[in-house]
Amino acid sequence: MTSRAKADHPRFSNYKTMADCMATLLFPHAEVVVHDLRSQTVIHIANNISKRTIGDDSALEELPADLGNSLSLGPYEKLNWTGQKIRSISSVMLDDSGTPEALICINLNFSILEQAKEALDLFFQASRLLPQPEALFRDDWQERINTFLHAWLREHNLSLNSLDREHKRALIEALHAEGAFLGKSAYDYVANVLNMGRATVYKYVKLARDASGA
Repeated sequence: MTSRAKADHPRFSNYKTMADCMATLLFPHAEVVVHDLRSQTVIHIANNISKRTIGDDSALEELPADLGNSLSLGPYEKLNWTGQKIRSISSVMLDDSGTPEALICINLNFSILEQAKEALDLFFQASRLLPQPEALFRDDWQERINTFLHAWLREHNLSLNSLDREHKRALIEALHAEGAFLGKSAYDYVANVLNMGRATVYKYVKLARDASGA
């Protein structure tokens, strides 16, 4: 079979479709290139970020004589024309006789991910955090309510979105026992957090107070 006929084989149409799908999924950060190993040329490029063209010399080294059980090569790193770091992996495609006929190469612009990681590392640097000023946050009742509330939720294997009326009443009673409603505007705050009426919060606290004799 000639190189031209080989490249027109329905399998190569499948390879091109696979390349288009992978490039669409990883858009805009990945390019997928299909190489014809017989002619050693590029026959398809999806989301071209390397500025190569169809028909270019593949510039491939010879495939290892024994691929073993693996038909993939990589991942490995290289530089794009922009100087950005690219992480690549290549998959060897076989013909009906088991002979390598094509190579599908995924080239991922990894520098984008590295930049994002560096930005997140800077953002979350603990050394940049300072202790809360005691004079300003000496009576941070909101934080104490938040801390107790989420500890209570973890203890009961619940989430805020899953609380029913009885759960909310039990939580409010527990908050009352902790003295949470001594803080200014605590009733409004708890009502907003639990998505319920302020009057209902007052009612549950009053019932808890009457029951405890407090």
